[in-house]
Amino acid sequence: MRSIAITEIGAAPAQLNLPEPEPGPAEARVRIIAAGLNPLDWKIADGMLKDSVAYSFPLILGVDGAGVVDEAGPDARFGVGEQVFGRFSGIPRGLGTYAEYAIAAEDDAVVPMPDGMLYTQAAALPTAGMTAVQVVDEAGAEDGTSVLVVGATGGVGRPAVSLAASRGATVIATARADAADAIRGLGAAETVDHGRGDLAEQVRAVHRDGVDAVIDLVSDRAATESLVPLLKPGGTYISTVWALNPDALEAQEIRGVNVQSVPTPELLERVVELVQTGDMRIDVEEEISLPDAPAALARSREGGARGKTVIRV
Repeated sequence: MRSIAITEIGAAPAQLNLPEPEPGPAEARVRIIAAGLNPLDWKIADGMLKDSVAYSFPLILGVDGAGVVDEAGPDARFGVGEQVFGRFSGIPRGLGTYAEYAIAAEDDAVVPMPDGMLYTQAAALPTAGMTAVQVVDEAGAEDGTSVLVVGATGGVGRPAVSLAASRGATVIATARADAADAIRGLGAAETVDHGRGDLAEQVRAVHRDGVDAVIDLVSDRAATESLVPLLKPGGTYISTVWALNPDALEAQEIRGVNVQSVPTPELLERVVELVQTGDMRIDVEEEISLPDAPAALARSREGGARGKTVIRV
C-alpha cells in the first residue's frame, strides 16, 4: 500500500510501498480516505516519543484519519462498511494514517462519522478539536473572563478561539494583519500582532488590569515568561508545548498547566457536537494528495499555519 513513512528517527518522510496491515480480534482495518496533518506528526518523526514508545520501522506517520472499515476482527467495535474517523494509536507498530489502510484498535478514540460529514472535514477534527476543548476547559473560559490565545491562527488555535468566544469569554488572539479579520470572524474581540512590537505591551495597553487566562500553543519558556505578568492574581497559564514551570508560577499566584492531549471516544463525540452546534469551528486550510505530504510537513515545521491541512489518500 502507498504510505508516507520514515525508516529511522530523524529521517526525511518519503513515500514507501508497504504491506497492508491485518486487524487483530478486537480491531478494525480502515481504508483511509483522508488523514489530518498535525505538528505532532513531524515531532514524532524527530523522536518525540522515543523515550516512552518503542518505535517500529518503517514508521508510517499520522494519527488522525477518516475512512471506511474494510475488514474487522470478531470482537471489533465496528463492522465492515462503517464510516469512521478519529485518533489512531498505531505509531508504536509503525501504522500511522498517512497510508491507504490503518488499524483502529479497541481503545482508540475512533467513532462513527456523522451523517453528511465529509471525510476531509472529519480528518481535520480529532487532534485539533480534542486539544482545543481540553485547553479551553482548563483555562476556565466563560462569560466575564478574558483569555489571550497565543498561536491563534493554527490548527488548534482557531477552534480554541471560537469555543472560548462561544462560552462568553473576551478573547484576545494573536494574528498577523492579513489573518486578523478571519480570527475576529471566529469570535475574537481583539487581535494583537507579534510583528508590531512587544506582545505583552499590546495586550496591557487594552487590558490594564491583565487577563484571566493565557492559552499558549507555541511559545518557548523564554516567551512564556514575558507573558506571565499579564495574568491577574489567581490566573491560569496553559501551555501545549510544555514550556511552563508550574511550581515557579504557583509562587506568583498563577496556576500553570502543561496540557497533554488525552484522546478518548467520549471527548471526540463532544467535539462533533460542538462543531455541529456551531460552538466550535475547525477550518480546513488546504487539501493535498499523499505524495505532497512530505513537503507539507516541512512547511508545518516553519510555523504560521492558517487552519488545518488534510491529506486526501
